[in-house]
Amino acid sequence: MAKLVLIRHGQSEWNLQNRFTGWIDVDLTEKGVAQARKAGQLLSETDFAPKRAFTSVLTRAIRTLWLTLEEMNRVWIPVEKHWRLNERHYGGLTGLNKDETRERHGDAQVQIWRRSFDTPPPALDIEDDRHPTHDPRYRELDASQLPATESLKITLERVQPYWDEAIAPLLRAGEDVLVVAHGNSLRAIVKLLFDLSEEEIVQVEIPTGNPLEIGMDGAGKLPVTARYLDTERANPLPDIP
Repeated sequence: MAKLVLIRHGQSEWNLQNRFTGWIDVDLTEKGVAQARKAGQLLSETDFAPKRAFTSVLTRAIRTLWLTLEEMNRVWIPVEKHWRLNERHYGGLTGLNKDETRERHGDAQVQIWRRSFDTPPPALDIEDDRHPTHDPRYRELDASQLPATESLKITLERVQPYWDEAIAPLLRAGEDVLVVAHGNSLRAIVKLLFDLSEEEIVQVEIPTGNPLEIGMDGAGKLPVTARYLDTERANPLPDIP
């Protein structure tokens, strides 16, 4: 049985500051580093043995993966970084404190931007320094591919082609796979795997730095088991389809 492990990066500097982060490149806090190391330690106690790993192009996810692999003694495996695994882009909310944003726009509106499936926040102007066209890591991409804002629905549409082409085939071939990414890009994968409705997926919250181990069926297509390895920080999981 192939296993898929999903890890949301450890606590970041902007998680700690309660700010909308999205595609802004911030680092881990000391707590985030500890969470990443604990994730690796927990995985080293299982029979999970990935031959390759995947992450985004954002530092907080990359460092989480490095630290996890170091604890697993598997820093030698190939790692593929891809922008399609980036966090959801929060548009004009990027960098704002969440509590201050609620005071300015009201709880109801901020809840819609944060938790609805298909309503994105206000978009960034392409001239805004926060727009990804100004970041050298996306220089080879056409500007039309880069988001100025995203809902979870748009994030899913971005993530799914990469999942279908790069990751899912490995599971179908019986390989263990490790993916370290972000709350919303991982929720997109969870929606696909567990066949969740739009209403169900907005209730899913993935904790930072806690490995979600998913056992796949013999064809590597459907989950048959799912558990968080750090049981003290485990959130409710979707039902197995």
